[in-house]
Amino acid sequence: MNVYDFDNTIYRGDSTADFLFYCLKRYPAVLRRLPQIAGKGVSYLTGRMRLQAFKESIFSILPLLPDYKTAVASFWDGHLCYIKPWYLHRQKEDDVIISASPEFLLSPACEKLGVSSLLASPVDPRTGRFKGKNCHGEEKVRRFRAFFPRAEIEEFYSDSHNDDPMAKVSKKAFFVKGNRLLPWKK
Repeated sequence: MNVYDFDNTIYRGDSTADFLFYCLKRYPAVLRRLPQIAGKGVSYLTGRMRLQAFKESIFSILPLLPDYKTAVASFWDGHLCYIKPWYLHRQKEDDVIISASPEFLLSPACEKLGVSSLLASPVDPRTGRFKGKNCHGEEKVRRFRAFFPRAEIEEFYSDSHNDDPMAKVSKKAFFVKGNRLLPWKK
């Protein structure tokens, strides 16, 4: 089986940031949260706030949406074209997507792509709060092993060295830089 990170790996960009900007344009109520999100972004970038707390500030927009499912579906109608062509050519039936992005956001995209195995961050779409750990770094390996205890990863793809733990447990790993697939330097 092949395992892929999502953002900046098979998707051109960051889906969470793109969804936030999509919502800012279409739902005026979301604009009220922008100063809070920006302030928490500064706190995160300066090391005064953890990533998961910053992400929760972004997802705090969800209760302001009339219907998050409609918003997410509409978002993917315009953003599925950001899936990189190299992935569509390599895609296999047993692919696994593993991502720190929220499951509620990636699940519809995976359905449209025909990817049945998604491991992502558990975020309550009604509140924007995490229901478990952010699927990031070592947590990706733990989650993968919990769902696929005996599986071997033939190939792993990611754009970030935060995914070194996943690369280490894979037979082959590729570092994705734009549309280039480079051998992972372990």
